[in-house]
Amino acid sequence: MSTNYVKAVLFDLDGTLIDTAADFIRIIRRMSEANGWQAPSSEAIREQVSAGAGAMVSLMLKHNSQPLTEEQVQQYRQQFLDEYEAEICVDSRVFPELESLLDYYDKNGTPWGIVTNKPRYLSTKLLECLNLAERCSVLVCPDDVSNTKPDPEPMYLALEKLELPRGVANSVIYVGDHIRDIQAGAAAGMTNVLASYGYIPPEDQDDLEAWGADYIAETPKALVKLLRSKEFDYL
Repeated sequence: MSTNYVKAVLFDLDGTLIDTAADFIRIIRRMSEANGWQAPSSEAIREQVSAGAGAMVSLMLKHNSQPLTEEQVQQYRQQFLDEYEAEICVDSRVFPELESLLDYYDKNGTPWGIVTNKPRYLSTKLLECLNLAERCSVLVCPDDVSNTKPDPEPMYLALEKLELPRGVANSVIYVGDHIRDIQAGAAAGMTNVLASYGYIPPEDQDDLEAWGADYIAETPKALVKLLRSKEFDYL
């Protein structure tokens, strides 16, 4: 890093800052049971969370023996989103170790925020349920940009909203659990941390070094230790 302090810390949402998998798992299981389908395993659902609603619904529909029209698939997807919106924060929680990290940033005046591919109406509701909305300095969602991650446009918008020039991007940390997070952060010139504890399919686990992150944190506790280490010197 070319400067001696961090200007801001940005997080991906699902699987990086907030453990949301349990709410998705409950809804997929309930929908599967209602339709007489075998429910995917909890781990299989968890691994698809970062890939979005479409991926989770596709996983669920693999156990449907009858052919479905595209309209029917979209109806199931909308039902899934509607049920998720209604029960968005039953079991979702900030990863426990990261609560202290956010407190640390708040105390020291270090802006932190979120850049996510989760739609704004869901992201906002989730943050409000967890009492994070007012603490979060910036929230960038797909609704806010023309090109989503892995394009750097959301990262640039976050810098703009934080009133930071692109020239200091390498003093902004971006933490994510998907290759598109690392690609977007790198394209914007940010310092990237891969949260390998997140929602990563097993087929990708052996190739994480190739994603090109500046750092890898294998657990939330390791992430806290890394971000509070001398490697990231705060003034």
